[in-house]
Amino acid sequence: MNNEKLLAKLEKEHTHISDHMNVGGEFLYLTRDECIQAGLSEEDILQLVTETLIAHGNKEYEMPAKIGVHPHEEVFYHAMPAYVPGKMACGCKWIGCYPNNPAKYNLPQTTSLLTLNEVMTGCPIAVMDGTWITAARTPAVSVIAAAALAPDAETFGMFGCGVQGIEHVRYAPKTMKKLKKIMVYDIKPDVADNLVDMLQDEVPVEIVKADTAEEVAKSCEVLCSATIILLKPLGVVKDEWISKGQTILPCDLNTFWEPKTQLRADKYIVDSADEHELFAGVGYFPDGLPKIYCETGEVIAGLKKGRERSDELIVCSNIGMSVFDVVLAQSIFSKALEMKLGTRLPL
Repeated sequence: MNNEKLLAKLEKEHTHISDHMNVGGEFLYLTRDECIQAGLSEEDILQLVTETLIAHGNKEYEMPAKIGVHPHEEVFYHAMPAYVPGKMACGCKWIGCYPNNPAKYNLPQTTSLLTLNEVMTGCPIAVMDGTWITAARTPAVSVIAAAALAPDAETFGMFGCGVQGIEHVRYAPKTMKKLKKIMVYDIKPDVADNLVDMLQDEVPVEIVKADTAEEVAKSCEVLCSATIILLKPLGVVKDEWISKGQTILPCDLNTFWEPKTQLRADKYIVDSADEHELFAGVGYFPDGLPKIYCETGEVIAGLKKGRERSDELIVCSNIGMSVFDVVLAQSIFSKALEMKLGTRLPL
């Protein structure tokens, strides 16, 4: 899109928003329930995430690598700004990750707020819950990558059965067209039981609870992990359990895996090279960051080849990009305006 067309589109969007609210004088506050009530379906989210991945692959975005603060050793807060011109989406998510929250305080590991700005004026137009958006866009990226990198896969293994695990299992059959079985594992058996009970009637493929991580690793063509993010890898999944031809999709850096698996992968793909290099710089890859083949969006955009041989071991690490957050937030905001959702607060 050239500058003239983009400016015309942005000006039209400014007029539309101004017809619904006092830009510069107020902003819309949306709770988590109101974000959900706005009505983005899973299909909507998959479509928006796919389009954003393509934009990212084509470098049609602005997104500096995450900056953060670290009050405790295993804790981080990240500021995640992004601008996606094609979606007229600009904003910033502020997210905190506390791995001990669930066990110690019965609170989520990650919580966040997202601020959305109107591009023509820069004025804040919305502040909303970012936790639900994070929970929705993360599995969408994983399963889009799974479909591209393992198009014939019939088995999907999920490590971690919390919020993210539930959403991954819910999304997987929507893109993996030949999927027949999902195996799940959690260090807390009751959490895995809850996932199976919640989703078995909803998901159109068999869900099997595994007794061990080894069982999942040796049985599934695609493996995904959404556990905790720690500086020191736990190495729960042993490299000896991993075979050529598998596709591994970590959402938790290299915490859950023996580092040698990622280091020996035929292709190591990441959502953002800048962000992986940033994480490596603060110690999250103590054995070294594997050589990056390309970014996920480049595969989805058709700029880089994904799987070229059936025996390739591919790792596709997606740790979260704010381009998805602001695009989903912009869509939620637009729907909320039309539906008269949220609370208007003065600036």
